[in-house]
Amino acid sequence: MLWQGNSVRKVTGGRIRPAQGKRRTEIGMAPADTHIGEDKRKIMRVTGANEKVRALRAIYANVTNVANGETKRGKIERVEENGANPNYVRRNLLTKGAIIKTEIGRARIVSRPGQDGIINAVLLAEVQQ
Repeated sequence: MLWQGNSVRKVTGGRIRPAQGKRRTEIGMAPADTHIGEDKRKIMRVTGANEKVRALRAIYANVTNVANGETKRGKIERVEENGANPNYVRRNLLTKGAIIKTEIGRARIVSRPGQDGIINAVLLAEVQQ
């Protein structure tokens, strides 16, 4: 798993001997890697006995037209751009900030599918009329 605690080295390069080991809250989790496909979600237990819903696959997005405030459910066709990683476009991974092509038009994802379990998107300006 991913280490998300403090470094074991000082600025000078000397070693820090930690008094305690890794706690459960310091363990990271593998990314959800949300793909396009039939809906599949996973419920994760997080700190404070709360729950986090991870979208593993999704086929629909809630697309909002900012010009008139209207929101429609649109089918996701493919990922067109992703500023986080160009490789995500080839793999059709859905992340926050990705530009997707839907049946309504081109939209930018504003939610975090791996954290929220849902895909909310905003219609891009060139499509709005």
